[in-house]
Order: sequence, then structure tokens, then C-alpha cells
Amino acid sequence: MSNLIPIMTMGALGFLFALGLVFAYRKLAVEIDPRIEQIAESLPQANCAACGYAGCQALAEAIAAGKAAADSCPVGGAESAGKISGILGVEAGEVIKKVARLHCRGTKHAAPRRSEYLGLKTCYASHLMGGDKLCTYGCLGLADCVRSCVFNAMYMGEDGLPVIIEENCTACGKCVEACPRNLLELHPISQNILVFCRSEDRGAVARKACKNACIACGICSRACPEAIVIENNLAVITDYKKIPPEKIPEIEKCPTLAIGRLKKDNEG
Repeated sequence: MSNLIPIMTMGALGFLFALGLVFAYRKLAVEIDPRIEQIAESLPQANCAACGYAGCQALAEAIAAGKAAADSCPVGGAESAGKISGILGVEAGEVIKKVARLHCRGTKHAAPRRSEYLGLKTCYASHLMGGDKLCTYGCLGLADCVRSCVFNAMYMGEDGLPVIIEENCTACGKCVEACPRNLLELHPISQNILVFCRSEDRGAVARKACKNACIACGICSRACPEAIVIENNLAVITDYKKIPPEKIPEIEKCPTLAIGRLKKDNEG
């Protein structure tokens, strides 16, 4: 009999603890929105953080909670946005495809070097040392952007500048973040005219540093003042949509080719 008392006591305590756990589970349990898993399955699972969240799961939770839009994933694009809109029961909006674009034409032949860089072979390290080109604004050519791309959408061209494969570009923005000189931007794929320079040096200095540099001559801004201005010795497109097609040939009279179309009409 004496042996049964502690056994019964332990059994009673175990039963009470079990009841407490059941009560706590029911009281404190957090209901999981069943849509989260569906939304996550509709995302590409690239976990690139281009949406501003830590990964696809975090974005799915934010979308389900109404903290992020259905089209928040630039990698998934229109396909993911359409699926997620269906899950949420909302109308899918138009998703405009964006791609990375390089604002530099400082090739090996156009931009002379002032020294030989022998340091760590990264753009960031070279930038900290001032770079090895006369132009202190141009591409350093050490491929930080290419290495940052997980979608095989970039490679280094023979002219020393990165080449963007627009069909593969997902507008994740990793290359934009990787460039220490802010030479890469995301633009709508339909935007075919750009300023291919970031130099703020005066004309004579800029031209000496790079044959393709903007010299702030004003030809482009006079041709289309409603869309192009000169700021800090550099042409700036304020509104691409305000550039009439008939004005493009006048804009492309730029003597250094610092502004113009990415592709000519006869190139497709």
C-alpha cells in the first residue's frame, strides 16, 4: 500500500499537468492563415529579398496579412501576381516588367586608365582606393554586379563593361546594390533611351576622362526641354514618357553618344 501512494500522486500530477498543457495550447494557439502556404507556393522561392522581406515565406505571410501587395515579388512577375490575386480574391493589376540598365559607356577603349590597380579584385575595394580610371564616376569593371546576380542575367563583356541579358533579368536589384558607383538602375523594359553617363565633371575634364562622357553641351535638353534637363554638368531624363519619338533623332546628335537608344529601330 505504501508503494501505491507515490505512484498515484505522480499519476495525478501528470494528469493535472497534461490538462494544463491542453488548456494552454487551446488558449495560446495561434491560428495559421491557410492562404499563406498557397501564396508561398505561388512565389518562385528565390529568397532574394528583392521584395524587401527576408524571403518568400516572409513575403507570403505579409501578403496574407495585407501588409504587402499581391505583385510585391519582382522575380515572379505577372505570373505570381496573377496566382496570388486569385488566392486573395482580388483583381490582378498590370505588372510592368523591369530590367537592370547600366549608366556607363566607359569601355576599355573609351576610358583611359591612370594607374594599375593591384588590390583586391572587387569593385568595392577598387572604389575605396579611387579606382584605376581617369573617370572617377565610371564602371570599375571588376564584376561585383555579375557575381551578385543569381539568375544568370549578367556577364562581363570584352569591352570591360557588364552586359545584361534582359530575358533572364528579374529586377531583383542585387546588381544595383552591388555597384559602389550607383551605375545600375531598374527601368521599365519599354524605356529604350537612357543617359549612359554619371560623370558630374565639367565638359573638358569629363571628355578627357572618357570619350563617351556627357559634356553638358545641352543638345539633348534643347531638343526636348520638357523631358531632359542639365543638372550638375550632366543630362538627366526627368520623364521618359514625355520624349516624342520624332525628337529622338535630334537627341541622338549627342557628340559623345552619352544619351540615346539602347537599341536602334533596325536592331529590333
